[in-house]
Amino acid sequence: MKHIGTVQAPVTDREPTAAELDAIEHEMPVIEAEVELLDAYIVTLYRPASELDTRRLLRTRRKMLAARRALEERRRTGWPEAA
Repeated sequence: MKHIGTVQAPVTDREPTAAELDAIEHEMPVIEAEVELLDAYIVTLYRPASELDTRRLLRTRRKMLAARRALEERRRTGWPEAA
């Protein structure tokens, strides 16, 4: 039998580069919006969704989509670190 090695590079204990940290910083609005949407979904797991819960879900979904759209627009219009 042939041994199959890992395709992914081994994980090291290195710190993130400045470019990686900058990319994370640019993506933080999307990450925060996704966490907020996840929180809204979790609330509805434990009880029937009220009108207020439904509004919160819609609001957070719109916020998350707007954040994704803004990030993609920045990438398309010349944000060099996102390449």
